[in-house]
Amino acid sequence: MAKAEEGTTLSAQEKAAVKERTRELKAAKKGAEAEQAVLDAISALSADERPLAERVHALIRQAAPELAPRTWYGMPAYAKDGKVICFFKAASKFDVRYAELGFNEPANLDDGNMWPTAYAITKVTAAEEKKIRDLVKTAAS
Repeated sequence: MAKAEEGTTLSAQEKAAVKERTRELKAAKKGAEAEQAVLDAISALSADERPLAERVHALIRQAAPELAPRTWYGMPAYAKDGKVICFFKAASKFDVRYAELGFNEPANLDDGNMWPTAYAITKVTAAEEKKIRDLVKTAAS
């Protein structure tokens, strides 16, 4: 690892994220513990965001049961061959306006020269359920 430039320090939020990531890497090796870590991360969300995260988790598990649930920077994530394909990012974790369903490079969503890698989510209706299932199935293929 490269030595940090003189005078650079991590913020408290960055330090917490590094600690969380280290814990996640250890948990990822233990399947059942990793799934429980996802459920724990969801249960720790605010009462407003918890139902949204629970629904997204259920939809992802239905659409692509082959993806391994785990946490990634403290948020629910779903991996294939050890690589995170998609993740849920709570708005409250980063003090932003909306939650997101995001996709990483291993996701098979390429569509021409440009495509979205994150979707804002404020509510999950039947239309969003279908979109989430379709996106996750494609991403995991």
